[in-house]
Amino acid sequence: MFTLSVGDVAAASGVASSAVRFYEQHGVITAVRTAGDQRRFDEGAACRIRVAKVAQRVGLTVREIAEIFAGLPDDPQPADWGQVADTLIAEAESRTAALKSYLNDMQSAGRLCEIDL
Repeated sequence: MFTLSVGDVAAASGVASSAVRFYEQHGVITAVRTAGDQRRFDEGAACRIRVAKVAQRVGLTVREIAEIFAGLPDDPQPADWGQVADTLIAEAESRTAALKSYLNDMQSAGRLCEIDL
């Protein structure tokens, strides 16, 4: 189960080893410790990091991503990932709508300091 090293997860997810430790520290992924105090991750860690990177591009914080992932079972199935995707899509659409509203407000030739946030 928990057999992948930090380097393995980093290579599989396309991030630096320090990023793997960062995501673990913030609850996006979980590790167990060996007798030699080395971190070991399960096969899903790289997938979670890749999804987290997409979520960050949408604008979610690492804390928000960890909260979304907290609802996933230990061995997420496609339907579970579908729910995560639905959440990310809804969040992206909401943030896009807010950004469009801000753009419209800025183009209205009003005073920028009077834009409602």
